[in-house]
Amino acid sequence: MTTDVSKDVPAPVDPTEPAPQPTPAKLRRVFHLRLSRTGLVVGALFFALSLLPSLLPRAPYVQGVVSGVTVMVGYALGAGGQALWTYLGIPTLRGRARTITLGILVGFIALLTVRAAWQQVGWQNDLRELFGMEPTSPMTWPIIAAVTLLVAGLLLVLARSIWLLIGTVVRWLGRHLPTRLSWVLGVTVIVVLLWALVSGVLVRGFFAGANAMFSLRDDATDPGITQPLAPERSGSPESLVAWEDLGRQGRKFTGWGPTVAQLDAFHGGGAKVPVRAYVGLASAPTLQERADLLLAELQRTGAFDRKVLVVATTTGTGFLDANGIEPVEYAFNGDTAIGGVQYSYLPSWISLLADQEAVRETSLVVFETIHEYWSTLPEDDRPALHLYGLSLGSHGVEAILSSPEILNEPISGALMSGPPFVNPLHRAIEDARQPGTPPWQPIYREGRTVRFTAEQDGLAVPPGPWGPTRLVYLQHNSDPVVFFDQELALLEPDWLLEGQRGPDISENMVWVPLVTMWQVALDLPGAGAVPEGFGHLYTRRSNLVGWVGITQPEGWTAQRTDELVAFMDAQPTLEEYAATLAPTP
Repeated sequence: MTTDVSKDVPAPVDPTEPAPQPTPAKLRRVFHLRLSRTGLVVGALFFALSLLPSLLPRAPYVQGVVSGVTVMVGYALGAGGQALWTYLGIPTLRGRARTITLGILVGFIALLTVRAAWQQVGWQNDLRELFGMEPTSPMTWPIIAAVTLLVAGLLLVLARSIWLLIGTVVRWLGRHLPTRLSWVLGVTVIVVLLWALVSGVLVRGFFAGANAMFSLRDDATDPGITQPLAPERSGSPESLVAWEDLGRQGRKFTGWGPTVAQLDAFHGGGAKVPVRAYVGLASAPTLQERADLLLAELQRTGAFDRKVLVVATTTGTGFLDANGIEPVEYAFNGDTAIGGVQYSYLPSWISLLADQEAVRETSLVVFETIHEYWSTLPEDDRPALHLYGLSLGSHGVEAILSSPEILNEPISGALMSGPPFVNPLHRAIEDARQPGTPPWQPIYREGRTVRFTAEQDGLAVPPGPWGPTRLVYLQHNSDPVVFFDQELALLEPDWLLEGQRGPDISENMVWVPLVTMWQVALDLPGAGAVPEGFGHLYTRRSNLVGWVGITQPEGWTAQRTDELVAFMDAQPTLEEYAATLAPTP
């Protein structure tokens, strides 16, 4: 392979050469189509690997992004490896032996690529059938091919521009320093500057711009949502929190939910208006003031006279999942109170990266403020105190669970739904699980405090005793938010091993170094775009099972769970209700 040297590598420079000037020739070096043949061969292999299924079904444009990035990773490895091989002067095959070997290698990769392209639609349809989705067709291939070429081309231009910049710096340094030292310093300087730019200026600018953009959406109100009149709701005329300051998700939380009529229809009477207290970012200038305002709202609404009090940690935009909170209100016939505080304007997929510190700080301050008051109440005359968090909200719940604040006055339980991969407690429990138990349903210390469940009720595993403080993780084995890990780049995960693989994972999914990590990373934004019961969308049933296991409603049975799920599913959703209000075309 000695004749196949990457054209992207600048030739060594003469230190006496004049400083380079921008010329059309330099721009042609960025946009020319001469490519490393070794890079193309390895890129084709990586393209074939990129078509393998991942945790979630992929839309064609997502597949194109996955393939485009993966192709360029392969191209870079191939071109860089060839350049290094040549630079080190390692002997290579020559003549007939070289021709035969290369022919076999290229033929094998070409066959593998064609086979993977042929099977890709079938792999996706197997996964879509598993998720209960409509099948796709080969007609998606033009989109996949176009997006793959576009993404790969953009990345190639970017890489060559960076390499041209490195070459320019090296030539300038070469005026005063030895060539090898110029290369070391030049590459180091550019890499450090680019890293500082990407991780500093660009990231901060992206988060700041996103926060400003999404804050505008916070002023909107979802169709079908109107200001509540019941004093048990924040934003009502009697509330200490102004309706317009709740934010979009806060108004949705307090302006919707089970009515007394709906609760009575299931229980046969005796329902109470569920207390829903909420404080938005605009409700008070500081975090402590927002926490104090929430406590005042809970006191005003009589929350501490209810049977169950839930301190809920929101997701990025302030969202509280109806599937996660309505089941506990139904189970206790409205004798509940739920309170939450907004800490961000960002949607979950951005908030997961930007707001980890914000959610921890908000969760701790809000909990400590409420817990301090709750702990002063008589033990037999105060509500059972529980925690709830979906996604990044569960990250905030974990911060509370590790706080010494709850040691003297422990809580009754916590439901953590879709715990993201950044959760340290979840990771520690999974790593310390009993041997032989899968990572998607681990058993930790015989289940005395912590248990795991999914769409299929897993809380009876193990069958041993479950203590008075009950922690439940609700997680799907197909949820990339839970199971993404940077170590996927180099290590095969336990959840893909035989005997450890979950029921929602395609049997065709295999681990490939580098490729699998990138595939699962691109599953993250689409984790909420799949049917409920898969990915990052958790159903009423699974949340109800978690709440029943934690709160233990008196006389509750599995049949009661089925009846309540059927009843909740029969009630109109907010979207269905809003559709009835829209004018007829």
